[in-house]
Amino acid sequence: MTQRSPALFLFALPALLVFLAFFCLPMARLIEVSLTGRDGAGVYWTVLTSARYLHSLMVTVVLSALVTLATLAIAGIAGTFLQRHPVPGKPVLVAMLTFPLAFPGVVIGFMVIMLGGRNGLLASIGDVLAGERWTFAYGLAGLFVGYLYFSIPRVILTVMAAVEKLDPSLEEAARSLGASPWRVVRDVMLPALMPAMLSSGAICFATSMGAFGTAFTLATQLDVLPLTIYNEFTNYANFGMAAALSILLGVVTWALLALARWYSGDTVAATA
Repeated sequence: MTQRSPALFLFALPALLVFLAFFCLPMARLIEVSLTGRDGAGVYWTVLTSARYLHSLMVTVVLSALVTLATLAIAGIAGTFLQRHPVPGKPVLVAMLTFPLAFPGVVIGFMVIMLGGRNGLLASIGDVLAGERWTFAYGLAGLFVGYLYFSIPRVILTVMAAVEKLDPSLEEAARSLGASPWRVVRDVMLPALMPAMLSSGAICFATSMGAFGTAFTLATQLDVLPLTIYNEFTNYANFGMAAALSILLGVVTWALLALARWYSGDTVAATA
């Protein structure tokens, strides 16, 4: 058994320093602030028993879960189709589908307003067709559309890469044994794609849980956890509560990522 040179561990030193500087120290500071706030350690009991904070957490979790499910359905179908079929202008189409990755949350929020805001495209169409301005941008529906818009590119690339690695002979064997197209998808394709779907879905969920720019652009009164943390910090100067809610947000997101990694092995991506 060969013994590794201690010099090899020097290559891990930059990553370790980044981990300490950008995760360990901020988390330690958050814990300190949460424990030294106006409520002390009782701030965590308040978080777990307050209907207001629990409602904000539940809204955030449910919204993120719905966005994740919708993203997996849309990106799964689109990614499989694009990878399996010769689509004219495919490189350009894929580039356009992934273009939202270049946009910050504020820009995506602005685009949702241009679509479903008071002076948006849908409002103009509604004014012409029904005499009333249709809007959806300033509530959870607008937030759902915004999160969906920047989540699809994160999943579709992973799905396309996973579909490329599928062995077509397995599907041909299933069809030769009399399996219907739906059974081929259910019994052959979905199990093979499940690790990639779980990993990309976990990243999609985590991104939606912590997204702030889009929610802040659409409405500061939306009851999602990032905005609740912002309000506690800026409007009420309740730094202990803001820190405790930040830790709660991180714990819930980390638990989901850990669960996804456990189910899908080591395929959970580290990038969002």
